[in-house]
Amino acid sequence: MGISRNVLLWASRNHKLRETLPRYEFVRKSVARFMPGEQIEDALDAAVALQKQGIPTVLTHLGENVTTEEETRKVKEHYLKLLEEIHRRSVDAQISVKLTELGLDQDLGLCLDHLRELIRAAAEKKNYVWVDMEGSKYTTSTLDLYYHAREEFENTGLCLQSYLYRTKMDLEKLLSVLPGIRLVKGAYAEPPSIAFASKAENDENYFNLARTLLLHAKQQGIQVGFGTHDQALLQRILELANSMSASRDQFEIQMLYGIRRNDQLRLVKEGCRVRVLISYGTYWFPWYMRRLAERPANVWFVLRNIV
Repeated sequence: MGISRNVLLWASRNHKLRETLPRYEFVRKSVARFMPGEQIEDALDAAVALQKQGIPTVLTHLGENVTTEEETRKVKEHYLKLLEEIHRRSVDAQISVKLTELGLDQDLGLCLDHLRELIRAAAEKKNYVWVDMEGSKYTTSTLDLYYHAREEFENTGLCLQSYLYRTKMDLEKLLSVLPGIRLVKGAYAEPPSIAFASKAENDENYFNLARTLLLHAKQQGIQVGFGTHDQALLQRILELANSMSASRDQFEIQMLYGIRRNDQLRLVKEGCRVRVLISYGTYWFPWYMRRLAERPANVWFVLRNIV
């Protein structure tokens, strides 16, 4: 892990920076390219614009590690409102939730109740709920809650992180319940004892996990999303899909709002299913630092666009 990535991940966890830096106009300007705004309406307007270009979306309200049960209920109510607005406006948009926003730090039963309520509301509107994966301390509990939710509902998927050594085993177990899987590289600071330290190792593990996912998407119809902007890796996966005779409508490529826009449109023109993740909300600083840490070269890209 490079020094610049370490610094960015440190910044994402620093409470003083989180409170101070968002006050500066140049910081808010830099994040504007990657986040349409802080309100539901901003996210929905962006989703509608992308839908006109043939690109559906996933919407997520930024936040994590809420500290009270009352806050978790407010988050749940927020997502219920979001699902209602998506349905009312006929937007092709799913939602993605972090379990530490729904009470994972307070009470597992409470968190599962909130998650079930959201998935049930989404099912009634023929929609879908993704469960985000957070830092490694939450991996086991997130998997446990997902298994419980999957017993009752089919319209729910789970994010897995390729940089964790355990993910290969976790995926093998999950396949028994025919899950939806969004595969990402991982954006938290994890020690080399549990996670691949080099990009090359992580990329190779991602590719091997993608092979397994493509096979089960083809044979069992599980919902699969490849969440990466790494064009070289995506090209390898597309070539692999061709060699396996897996059609491009059997998986999605999921990318972030504002990143590689031209590639998003190119992939759509090439017949790929592309879905864009739109993040919004006031708690954007930790998320933004982690996005930059995924590819520290983006820092220079940001600076060029705000000067």
